[in-house]
Amino acid sequence: MITFTRAQIASLIATGIDFGLTIFGVSVMGWPRVAAGATGTFCGGVTHFLLSRVWVFRAQEQKWSRQLHRYLWVWVGNFGLNVSLFYLLQHYMNVNYVIAKVVVAVAIAVFYNYTLQKRFVFK
Repeated sequence: MITFTRAQIASLIATGIDFGLTIFGVSVMGWPRVAAGATGTFCGGVTHFLLSRVWVFRAQEQKWSRQLHRYLWVWVGNFGLNVSLFYLLQHYMNVNYVIAKVVVAVAIAVFYNYTLQKRFVFK
């Protein structure tokens, strides 16, 4: 239960960075929404890997390069799902970009990330 709780906290921190950069990119920098969303997703992914390795799964004994390789495979799927679903909700359904980010992030966190990271990346 402690690992799951830590994973959720790490996800919230990474999501805060993701959302913060997305909103900053759109509102302050004037970036296109999908580019800002992709940038936020990338930076959130880097943050999440570091927190997961050191704090959530305490897996520093394992080779970081092997973990990073596995994480990248999972993360590429995550990135593709995030950007694609964000685009679909934002572009075709005209959902507000912040709401679209929230819906996508929750769906991917629940159905994709934790399980693959626990059983594949940091096992």
